Amino acid sequence: MQKQIKYKFNLKILLNCLVIALAILLIITPSSALEKDVEKSLPSLQIHPLPTPLKEWENQPYSGDYFEQIQPSVGGYLLWSEFPIKIYFDRPDNPDDTAATTRRFNQWVNAVEQSINEWNNYLPITEIYRAELADIIIERSEPPIEPKIDPETGQMQIPRAKTAQTRYEFYIKNKKLSHKMIIQISPRLSAIATLSAVRHELGHGLGIWGHSLDENDVLYWSQVSASIPISARDINTLKKIYEQPTRLGWPLPN
Repeated sequence: MQKQIKYKFNLKILLNCLVIALAILLIITPSSALEKDVEKSLPSLQIHPLPTPLKEWENQPYSGDYFEQIQPSVGGYLLWSEFPIKIYFDRPDNPDDTAATTRRFNQWVNAVEQSINEWNNYLPITEIYRAELADIIIERSEPPIEPKIDPETGQMQIPRAKTAQTRYEFYIKNKKLSHKMIIQISPRLSAIATLSAVRHELGHGLGIWGHSLDENDVLYWSQVSASIPISARDINTLKKIYEQPTRLGWPLPN
């Protein structure tokens, strides 16, 4: 007797898989025909209203930007359209513990809080205490080392260990294309280095998906010894990103 197997599909999971698969296909085979197929399955590119703090920034003297270094994703520019942006970050279970490990953890937390307060001057941000509800998650963990194959030699390349990293994920929420940012900051860094790393990676998380060539900008491409404050060029670039069309935050086509 043949067994009948029934499958129960979760529509949300299927839609999420579709978005991820389409993004991968576009990266692997960027043909014009494939791009058109992807565009039919995703929301059209549209512009969201400029957040109030960035709108008020227009009154500041212009000092340049590095917008040409910013890369849009298959979903468009990686900006946020619902505010405040919800951030979750790791905290010690017992912050009042006097152990050295807890003191170092608290220093890490202080650096994260300071970075959030600084960026909060330009985009509304709030801390939440449930990771699953967050737009941005900041983890106190070592970023993974990802070996790569050298296309010329065929040999495995082991990169140097990273101290900070940001990645993004697409998903469907309320039938809209959404994204989540995951930031990993090493617990091995000094207090000043942690502040610099979080400030830099949070810039990525807020939408600056690229690097500056100027060492006086927070999003400078290389690590520097000094703690660089958020520059006017950083904010000019952020503002220009939020003026661009994106598929994020818009409903999927019927």
